[in-house]
Amino acid sequence: MLTRPSLTNSLVELDRRHLVHPVSSFRGHEARGVRLLTSARGATVVDGEGRQLIDGFAGLWCVNAGYGQESIVEAAAQQMRALPYATGYFDLGAEAPIRLAAALADRAPGDLNHVYFTLGGSDAVDSTIRFIRYYWHAKGQPGRDQFISVASGYHGSTSMGAGLTALPLFHDGFGLPYESQHKISSYALYRNPQGHDPAAVIAASVAELRAKVAAIGEDRVAAFYVEPIQGSGGVLVPPPGWMKAMREACAELDILFVADEVITAFGRTGPLFACEDEGIVPDLMTVAKGLTSGYVPMGAVLMSDTVYEVIAEGAGAKAVGHGFTYSAHPVSAAVALEVLSLYEGGLLDNGRAMGARLQAGLRSLSDHPLVGDVRGRGMLAAVELVTDKRAKTPLPAALNAATRLFDRAWEQGLVIRSFPQGVLGYAPPLCCTADEIDAIVARTRRVLDLTLEDPEIRAVLR
Repeated sequence: MLTRPSLTNSLVELDRRHLVHPVSSFRGHEARGVRLLTSARGATVVDGEGRQLIDGFAGLWCVNAGYGQESIVEAAAQQMRALPYATGYFDLGAEAPIRLAAALADRAPGDLNHVYFTLGGSDAVDSTIRFIRYYWHAKGQPGRDQFISVASGYHGSTSMGAGLTALPLFHDGFGLPYESQHKISSYALYRNPQGHDPAAVIAASVAELRAKVAAIGEDRVAAFYVEPIQGSGGVLVPPPGWMKAMREACAELDILFVADEVITAFGRTGPLFACEDEGIVPDLMTVAKGLTSGYVPMGAVLMSDTVYEVIAEGAGAKAVGHGFTYSAHPVSAAVALEVLSLYEGGLLDNGRAMGARLQAGLRSLSDHPLVGDVRGRGMLAAVELVTDKRAKTPLPAALNAATRLFDRAWEQGLVIRSFPQGVLGYAPPLCCTADEIDAIVARTRRVLDLTLEDPEIRAVLR
């Protein structure tokens, strides 16, 4: 029988030889090797060496309910015993996905009453693109085939979604974005040319959207995509009123408005859906991650009555040719129903309280010599490091900050997201206790102090 160290070494080697990791340097990963996770409970994960760490990022912004929720495990087991799979093709179905669709429609903003289930966020975004194209064909406007998204935004890594994504890493080497995919500037406040005046930022964004539509052609633009908070771009939070103003502009321009809530939904920013913060009712909304708390794969597209009816009438008796083998999977749906019950049984309330504590705790780091900006909403936050606070100078690219800061946090017993050039991302489980939130902040300060001691940092610090 292999001991823990020998088992770990064996798995590391198997991983190096065979497992392709997402969004990784293939050669870099081969050199570093995998960090094994072996178990988890609540907001704590355990690695292959027995080290306990607070998961300050909920896996990949998804384990909102926390690890080890036995009622979720039991819901999955019961569904597997009764009916482990049911296709949605051929007008077939199962109870759990039907009840989940109704539950989501009942809780979603406005008239988002129709739900198409996917395997995750990326294929949910891809599904919206197909539904939107069908929508405009059904309206007799097939020329509306152009899409607009926002710089620094992330909308998945499928071929079409990665084109809407506005991060160079997801374009380089893939021939993206396509000519039909356009961008406007981000609303990011920290280095915004409009300064920190919310009204000016909003006005500039609306004007840029209108100008972009005019340049493309008002009869060509199909939809506008945006995250209520830009996650993978560095947790960029729009000024209050920005989402509402962009929604209203899209309505005036007769452009479909798509809210990508894959990261922000299910209590991440406070309410069940971040669109509720400004009373936004999008034409389509994508969700995933927190939908099942990451326990099993599932995503969804919620579409308005208007979009649904146009597609339905356009298709008539014909089938709408879009579907996945695992759409509306009964086990995933059973898990999602139990997760939703946990959210409404106290996790949303705890998340709001702990989110306020997290924001206040991270803001207390603002006096640190390396901290340029602290931003976020609820249980979603970022700390941006700089070498010159006045000039807002990012950490040197040669420092390889993303890897170095992640490693340093890991050594301190903390899992976070480390973005390039020194942005630390946080998205803890909603089940966190006050002590765990305080530990996240304390361990972050330790990471900052250790980073301040780097000779490369001290050489450029102003």
